[in-house]
Amino acid sequence: EVQGLSTAEEIMNLLLEGNRSRTTEPTAANVVSSRSHAVLQVVVEQRDRTAGAAATIHVGKLSMIDLAGSERASQTNNRGIRMIEGANINRSLLALGNCITALSEKGAKNAFIPYRDSKLTRLLKDSLGGNCRTVMIAAIGPCHLNYDDTHNTLKYANRAKNIKTAVSRNVQNVNYH
Repeated sequence: EVQGLSTAEEIMNLLLEGNRSRTTEPTAANVVSSRSHAVLQVVVEQRDRTAGAAATIHVGKLSMIDLAGSERASQTNNRGIRMIEGANINRSLLALGNCITALSEKGAKNAFIPYRDSKLTRLLKDSLGGNCRTVMIAAIGPCHLNYDDTHNTLKYANRAKNIKTAVSRNVQNVNYH
């Protein structure tokens, strides 16, 4: 967690540094395969500079997530540590899919949502079912060889589209006494 950033340039530099640190490894399925998910969360607070003893603070959170793609061991020809990484990627995507399914089902207001099943779903709890608006951009391929992956990605995105949240303003009143 980094605090005290005040310009878009500082945030962009932090994003570029994170991308440089991200592990990639060529596989039989993808020349530049990311071996992890990337999460950037920016919390913005707006407060009146002329406020006296009491102030109103408007809070917003922007989360941008780049998910590593699911992997079939038979297509990637991974062995050893890369196979374990692929299994971990798939496990976290499965947990995310379970949360999306639970949230998108009708009557999910009182349903149990398994956010604690992975670190990824714990990080994305507010983005999935909280006080927010969420957009999912799915990367798919037109090649017939990728039909199964494309079909599964579209089903995943369609379930995410069905999540309904109630959005309200995030305003905090603070007394500086």
